[in-house]
Amino acid sequence: QVQLVESGGGLVQAGNSLRLSCAASGRSSFAMGWFRQAPGKEREFVAAINWSFGSTYYADSVKGRFTISRDNAKNTVYLQMNSLKPEDAAVYYCAAAGRSYMRRIDYAQGDEYDYWGQGTQVTVSS
Repeated sequence: QVQLVESGGGLVQAGNSLRLSCAASGRSSFAMGWFRQAPGKEREFVAAINWSFGSTYYADSVKGRFTISRDNAKNTVYLQMNSLKPEDAAVYYCAAAGRSYMRRIDYAQGDEYDYWGQGTQVTVSS
């Protein structure tokens, strides 16, 4: 099993940046991703990365502004968020997938992930 702990959330003004971290412990994962959920809205995919190969996937809404990366030595995945917008405000969750294979489309599906962190709040002021 995998344990995930997010950190780095906070309050930021629109247009500024924030970096989220997710430290993983336990067995290795095939892929890790970031999802977010705003009040009254469904959870949505943000970004994902294949742990072994480093291939990345992004939601259209954040592509070009957010960057997901990993540090193998630290077993940590990051989400660098630039040019933040008020609509980016949400609780951000990191997730880990234990399966050995995922199609491109699977990376954006929350049901494909087996483990979830507790979430970290990101607030963006305008």
